[in-house]
Amino acid sequence: MRALISVFNKDGVDKIARGLHKLGVEIISTGGTAKKLEEYGIPVKSITSLTHYPEIMDGRVKTLNPNIHGGILAVRDNPEHMQQVNELKIPLIDIVVINLYPFEETIANEKSTWEEIIEKIDIGGPAMIRSAAKNYKDVIVLVNPARYEDVLKELQYEGKVSETLREKLAMEAFSHTAYYDSVISNYLRAKFCTSQYLPQEMSIGLKKKQDLRYGENAHQQAAVYQWGLTSGLMSIEQLQGKELSFNNYLDTEAAYQMVKQFEEPAAVIIKHTNPCGLAIANTIEDAYRKAYEADTKSAYGGIIGLNRECNLLTAEQISKIFVEVIIAPSFSEEARQLFKTKANLRLLVKKDFFENAPTFDVRKISGGLLLQEEDIAELKKENLKVVTRKKPTPREFDDMQIGWKIIKFVKSNAIILIKDQILVGVGAGQMSRVESVELAIKRAGDKAAGSVLVSDAYFPFADNVELAAKAGIGAIIQPGGSVRDEDSIKKSDELNVAMVFTGMRHFRH
Repeated sequence: MRALISVFNKDGVDKIARGLHKLGVEIISTGGTAKKLEEYGIPVKSITSLTHYPEIMDGRVKTLNPNIHGGILAVRDNPEHMQQVNELKIPLIDIVVINLYPFEETIANEKSTWEEIIEKIDIGGPAMIRSAAKNYKDVIVLVNPARYEDVLKELQYEGKVSETLREKLAMEAFSHTAYYDSVISNYLRAKFCTSQYLPQEMSIGLKKKQDLRYGENAHQQAAVYQWGLTSGLMSIEQLQGKELSFNNYLDTEAAYQMVKQFEEPAAVIIKHTNPCGLAIANTIEDAYRKAYEADTKSAYGGIIGLNRECNLLTAEQISKIFVEVIIAPSFSEEARQLFKTKANLRLLVKKDFFENAPTFDVRKISGGLLLQEEDIAELKKENLKVVTRKKPTPREFDDMQIGWKIIKFVKSNAIILIKDQILVGVGAGQMSRVESVELAIKRAGDKAAGSVLVSDAYFPFADNVELAAKAGIGAIIQPGGSVRDEDSIKKSDELNVAMVFTGMRHFRH
């Protein structure tokens, strides 16, 4: 038997090489790997002993050779293949152990030059992996060091590797090269395209970060996968608490995305991806207090997002109720000591809290995916259109802008009420808009009076305005665009409610 070993990641290479050598396997290797194996005292032959050709172009061309790919791709029980092997004196290769140039790690390093990045696009490695995986019935292909021991065990005790394991290894090999190519293509798309470009063909490379105990429900298996470079929730540090669940990730994402929008200290409490309380203030402790007081009942068991360090004053308030997760840029030492008494509470640090790493919004449908740009459009005050005789007050304008940042994270049909920079009422996910208005007013209670109503889409009927005015709501902001806009405007004028159109909606299905 003959093995070709060429790895950038040298972890475990001594074990697989030494184990193969003891089994009488001849080892062929490329420059860096051959040198490392020689240091371990493992007999190894240079790749040039097979190719009869020197490595050229700074190593860009060394394994792209008929003697390499012919030795890998030859089907052993195909007489014509074997005749050509004998006539051309092609040495058969039975085991291929390869991992690729660290392209992903290179682009993650801000100091990497463009020339260094380009040189980390592996060519020969993926070609050999794909050749070996295609001919898996005759060739063992290893791309994952964690599999070295599995192969050695079967070779030691059975003298061969089972077809079941060969099939798994081939599947892993093609998954490995597909992921590698997706990282390259997505990096180049981001570099060469000035906007979020939806290409004709697209690969989404995912790498498993962690298995989860279960999914949304206990009978569903689940795992969390990382997409592209480490960013977003994939770069959090967990200081304490149980492992994050599937639902924890979803709720934490909602909390993080909401509060990162605000330059001022902001706090949010999330339940089932919707905010039940959100506020901005001069200090993070005041922001949290106001967010909690907006809906003290729903806050129990929530997910908390803070866009400032969680200090002791904030921690003391939070510790009075049961919460699942807190995500923040940092935690003071005093806060951490206090939270140690709550062993199950998950504390998450997101150091680069305000990072700007735009990606696609992806939704699954049967048989495919829906991709869209993220909803990151900002509302500018000068683009707002006041359509009623009554104009909003400066405070109401401020609340409108805050509410417009929040509404895009609330399930449609979505209505929220904002008062003095505090989310006081939420009507989410109802089948009719008027029901969402009713629910938001009900949840706000007395706080509805004097608030601003924010709607994610236009009002189809004037009854929404009537409900708002009856609750004491002084201003409404909505996209406009309904064939009945004039009815809503007329009713607003009649009931002395200010109304503003944005010309832009924020559906969240």
